[in-house]
Amino acid sequence: MLSGRELERYDRQIMIFGEEGQERLKNSKVAVVGVGGLGSPVAYYLAAAGVNLLLVDEQKPELSNLNRQILHWEEDLEKNPKPLSAKWKLEHFNSDIRIDTFIGRLTSENVGEVLKGVDVIVDCLDNFETRYLLDKYAHKKGVPLVHAAVEGLYGQITTVIPGETKSLREIFPNVRKKKGKFPILGGTAGVLGALQAVEAIKLITGIGRPLTNKLLIVDLANNTFEVIELR
Repeated sequence: MLSGRELERYDRQIMIFGEEGQERLKNSKVAVVGVGGLGSPVAYYLAAAGVNLLLVDEQKPELSNLNRQILHWEEDLEKNPKPLSAKWKLEHFNSDIRIDTFIGRLTSENVGEVLKGVDVIVDCLDNFETRYLLDKYAHKKGVPLVHAAVEGLYGQITTVIPGETKSLREIFPNVRKKKGKFPILGGTAGVLGALQAVEAIKLITGIGRPLTNKLLIVDLANNTFEVIELR
């Protein structure tokens, strides 16, 4: 049951989802895998919506991260692992939600234990090796997976629902491994991360149409948004 505080805090979105939808958000848990450029806005907006979180990352913030990884500040550099850096700020932002953390790399041996009990997985990674691991786990457990990737002023996003959509490996069967650093503007990660958060909220509440069997291509250099049918 929602408290008076929650009814006031989430008043504007309860106008969209109703109290039942807000209850679903309150009782849900979303894994944000990668707490960087994409993961920062995803975690912020999910926390703002009242969603419980699992933050997964193995790295500590670096100075070159700060143009886009807005959950990490200068005082975090080379000190606090990203999940702990983000957890502290999000708990001060919304003290009503639960935030769990896992510091380390997901592997085929630990993914089942780390992601146990989550309702949605949000892929905020920068490599397809771990993305395919998430994809395999999602299909094994029947958990929706929201994928996004960004580079420069461009991004892509799709939602994978086991049994209903193509898998991530089917959508991207031959991905070349990125070599070294690649360009990225913070605002690009912000736009795609916000879209991922909305996708997760739609999946939990059942309100709206997720990007299932659709790939949204975002071109912020030319302000175009193109939806590709994947069936």
